[in-house]
Amino acid sequence: MIEDLSRYHHPVGNLFARSGNSVDWDRYRLSEEQLAFFRENGYLKGVRILSDEQVEALRTELEQLMDPAHAGRHLFHEYHSNESTDPNRVVFHALGAWRVLPGFHDLLWNPAFLAPAFQLLDGPVRFWHDQLFCKPARHGGVVAWHQDYSYWTRTTPLAHLTCWIGLDDSTRENGCLNYIPGSHKWPDLPKPVLTGEMDGLRDTLPEELKDKFEPVAIELKKGESSFHHARTMHGSRANDTPAPRRATVINVFRDGVMSDSNEPLLAGVPVIPRGDRMGGQFFPLLFDRQRVPPSTGERQVA
Repeated sequence: MIEDLSRYHHPVGNLFARSGNSVDWDRYRLSEEQLAFFRENGYLKGVRILSDEQVEALRTELEQLMDPAHAGRHLFHEYHSNESTDPNRVVFHALGAWRVLPGFHDLLWNPAFLAPAFQLLDGPVRFWHDQLFCKPARHGGVVAWHQDYSYWTRTTPLAHLTCWIGLDDSTRENGCLNYIPGSHKWPDLPKPVLTGEMDGLRDTLPEELKDKFEPVAIELKKGESSFHHARTMHGSRANDTPAPRRATVINVFRDGVMSDSNEPLLAGVPVIPRGDRMGGQFFPLLFDRQRVPPSTGERQVA
């Protein structure tokens, strides 16, 4: 029987660096220019999260997890070998890899992710859920234009952040992520079928928003990431290239976000009553500045 790694709220392996020294964390900090860009546009691209060696380790784990017969499949909150609504296209999508294998578990405590996340959330980082998104070679499907928070209104207030991490080079040709700059300032919009028609939601936008719908392709090297606000409109097109386009996603929120539902927030997770703060086994606190001792240098993790 595969052990449920959600019981461990700390790294269980050695794939990622560990340090309680603020000087070490400083090197992962975003610049003021990067923070200003995020505030203005609702996204930030090109933040390196993984080394080539870490990418290879996660690819190896991913290959195991994509086997529907894997012994840890029952630990996933969702598992779709193909979530695409087009039978000629494939999008592998799963939630819960951190519970199953040590690399994806420990990724949540990677300082290269946590330091920027703390800055962008402007506060302690609590885990929401992870995702795997994989588009196979030649027939990879689309992910429709959407805002993440349209699927997450069962938690409140909106203080959420997503980190999208490429396990392959991500290009226009193989279905890279696309953002609409400034759309994090738009109102909440209806949620589409996530892997349905790419442009369905776009076609129903009010005219004043259609005029602002100017996509930007986010091409990344493997191991690089992009961060985005929970209202930022994003989506990705098909992969017709000879190689796969694989990615993992970490979704977090600022500590203090509460449940807004009396139903399970994820499949297989105990109910957190409406109005109670998020926490417990499945929603661990990943990072709080107070856990890192001050450095002797001029900069601090903030």
